[in-house]
Amino acid sequence: MLKQDPKYSKYIQILKEELVSAMGCTEPAAIAYVSARARQILGAPPERVLIEVSGNIVKNVKSVLIPNTGGLKGIRAAAAAGIVAGNPARHLEVLSELKPEQREEIARFLEDIPIEARLASSQRVFEIAVHLYKADSHVQVLVTDSHTNIVLEEKDGKILYEKTQEGPQQQETDRSVLNVDDIIDFADTVDPDDVRDMLETQIRYNSAISHEGLEKSYGANIGRIILKSYGNDIRQRAKAAAAAGSDARMSGCELPVVIVSGSGNQGITASVPVLEYAMESKADRESLLRALVVSDLVAIHLKSGIGRLSAYCGVVCAGAAAGAGIAYLDGGRNEAISHTIVNALAIVSGIVCDGAKPSCAAKIAAAVDAGIFGYEMYKNGKQFYGGDGFLAKGVENTIKIISRIGREGMRDTDREIIQIMLEH
Repeated sequence: MLKQDPKYSKYIQILKEELVSAMGCTEPAAIAYVSARARQILGAPPERVLIEVSGNIVKNVKSVLIPNTGGLKGIRAAAAAGIVAGNPARHLEVLSELKPEQREEIARFLEDIPIEARLASSQRVFEIAVHLYKADSHVQVLVTDSHTNIVLEEKDGKILYEKTQEGPQQQETDRSVLNVDDIIDFADTVDPDDVRDMLETQIRYNSAISHEGLEKSYGANIGRIILKSYGNDIRQRAKAAAAAGSDARMSGCELPVVIVSGSGNQGITASVPVLEYAMESKADRESLLRALVVSDLVAIHLKSGIGRLSAYCGVVCAGAAAGAGIAYLDGGRNEAISHTIVNALAIVSGIVCDGAKPSCAAKIAAAVDAGIFGYEMYKNGKQFYGGDGFLAKGVENTIKIISRIGREGMRDTDREIIQIMLEH
């Protein structure tokens, strides 16, 4: 792909839009971000707080610890942390500057200030509205469709900012430009300096949280159990390293990650297994960067048709993408990578998303295993074919079907999962 090809600049821009840093689970971080921005507009501590969120936000906030808060969890805690100590200029790292002494202030805020959290009345999959009240003053900040996509800021009935057309696609590069053949072409030809900074940050951040999860006890210790139970070969190390990053992240680790498709777990899954295979094969740095380009862009391509939040587990997409990146690193190109993706999707597309929590690490291990096995199938001359279940002939046609299943077919599943979680 030549630099003057319009797709080249679009692919660079998609990576810039997707590979951003976040601390902790991105949904609590988004609540903290919106709350911090509302507090900034109000200009004073509020006397009352109302938070309205879509069901998928409830699902992904309910069970994860919020970093830097001393073990708090939940919508009210995320809002309180953002109001008391959040820096909205840091976006999804909004709580990264929170000081230990502010934990007591957050606890007092939770005890003293009425904070109501309720389901939003709209039918959006992704919505966070924060209302702050003080005397006669009222501030509202609304985010829809993605974590930092503010569409409305209002104070005392006056609109300070409003997007005339809602949705991140009005701001972001159109993801429909992505396809597997062009992703591989782009990875083969991209100037490494055009992607180096963001990929080096991804390597540094996601490796660090993976190591943290392996060295210390977080969550269900999925990564450590894999190595203890199944040995230390490269396949097990790739699964364990990715799972361990999630172990730490879901349990309040205060290290940042570089996310993919709005998810730290997907960012870890798409990158860490490729890093492990690169170290095993002693690949040079440029080869690693190109393999990460494949994995990241395939993950984005697979997830973009499904949407940011769904009952379809996003790490399935990232695990298949990791398999694609590993195949690329091993010299595989269009045929090998296409079959790897289809094989992996055929194996684990039944995994549902029941929110962010420690078991995400185990799902990551399963998804990475499927990605690696999908490539091993190809190397052994075996594959799943179009017409097998939901698979279609050709990788792009299968991806379209996966998008349809995740976006349309699993809506009722998503609603039922959310209802079950609200009941318990």
